[in-house]
Amino acid sequence: MSEGTFSHDTEHFVIELDDAAQCHFAWTRRVLRCAVLRTSPDEDVLAEDAHRRCRLDGWLQRHREHFGQFDAATIRHLDENHRHMHDAARNICRRILEDGTGDAGELDAFERAQAAIVADLALLKTEYLAHSARLDALTGLPLRYGVEEEFERCRAQAQRHGEQIVALMLDLDHFKLINDQYGHAAGDLALQHVAVLLRRHCRAGEPVFRFGGEEFLAFLQAADRAAAQRAAERILQALRDSPLSLPDGHALSLRASAGMAEVGTAEPMADAVSRADQALFAAKAAGRDTWRWAVAAD
Repeated sequence: MSEGTFSHDTEHFVIELDDAAQCHFAWTRRVLRCAVLRTSPDEDVLAEDAHRRCRLDGWLQRHREHFGQFDAATIRHLDENHRHMHDAARNICRRILEDGTGDAGELDAFERAQAAIVADLALLKTEYLAHSARLDALTGLPLRYGVEEEFERCRAQAQRHGEQIVALMLDLDHFKLINDQYGHAAGDLALQHVAVLLRRHCRAGEPVFRFGGEEFLAFLQAADRAAAQRAAERILQALRDSPLSLPDGHALSLRASAGMAEVGTAEPMADAVSRADQALFAAKAAGRDTWRWAVAAD
């Protein structure tokens, strides 16, 4: 799957969002029928917890944590307006069923809340698609888009903690051979396997990216060079100790090579990554399944 292609999960997510929104607006038509025909819209509209019985709320709660990662404010706004809309609808319907009259203030509140919901859903959908386009559909790791922003965040955090940033480039050894001998499906599984191990063995706050093909980039935060080297060795050893289980029951031993570069105090990210990449080539030339340290920045 190419970079920037939406995964099946993303496509399903968007379909589910659209379906929940459509069901919600079908529900509002029942409120209109109550107003025109004086027929009850049923308990799921009249209940005090009607907003929690709504399919849109079920969708929102299932995905709340995910959305909250990049727009918690809009989630809160949507939740609040969704409740206001149901409250206004309940009051409108109760008044109509009781004495046949409506209240202009409740109708205005209903219309304002509904307009806000439409705007919030459109914003969340746009943000989600933009967010997903920056993730690798195969491994779930961020792609290189936006790496500069993460690098600067990581650098600032390391400076606060009195640590240094080390760019680590890791490349899966003999990846073409894996694809040729076991098929591209096995190659995909191998990349996913490496991504899981990298996330597991990098500390919180150390971002990991799929940089392209079978190449990964991480920004380690280390007290000194020795600590960064130990971290790299732990990652390579974890890969040696964790063969990939293939669907046919075979276990595939995986190896990787790594290059590291200590980032200078004011060094541009691209320069540090380039030096780490050169160190990676040196590790490959040294026989693979090892790491090498980049020459110091000028």
